[in-house]
Amino acid sequence: MNDGKNPQNDRVSQTEEAPASAPDPTPVQSEAERDAAAVQALIAENASLKDKVLRTLAEMENLRRRTEKEVSDAKAYGVTSFARDMLTFADNLRRALENVPPETREAADNTLKAFVEGIELTERDFLSRLSRHGVRKLEPKGQKFDPNFHEALFEAHDESVPPGTVAHVVEEGFAIGERVLRPAKVGVAKGGAKEGGGKPN
Repeated sequence: MNDGKNPQNDRVSQTEEAPASAPDPTPVQSEAERDAAAVQALIAENASLKDKVLRTLAEMENLRRRTEKEVSDAKAYGVTSFARDMLTFADNLRRALENVPPETREAADNTLKAFVEGIELTERDFLSRLSRHGVRKLEPKGQKFDPNFHEALFEAHDESVPPGTVAHVVEEGFAIGERVLRPAKVGVAKGGAKEGGGKPN
């Protein structure tokens, strides 16, 4: 029995109502675009590696310089403690010589003169050996007072030198390389001549 509906019309209606498949929103990447992206990635990676290499080379150069300085300092200052201990020996030699007045030396017999000369020779030889290891005696008298190398014990009125000049040396100082081994103990002139040569008002 025919209910008045046309099956063919139903099929046509269903066909018209079926949605069409949506187009792919992602465009197909061409081979040239893929190659360009790969090249850019390689360029970025190369730049990163180059930066790391340059940083490593800079760090190695800094390390080399630090190592050279440490080796140089070890050579120059490795004997600091020993040299400082030996300064007492130099002081004793100097005291022994200073305790023989010039008039006593002049009146002394040959034996005493030879003994004093032997002490002088020992002192010169000892200072020469210290010098070979970078230790030198400071010569502050007549120089401007420098707190890095001198220790002021007192002030002395001396018009023959400008104020602030080392006028007296109480105890000799020594340095090793650019470092102070022991500061010279000195007396500093006060109220003396001005540096221009004039006298104070």
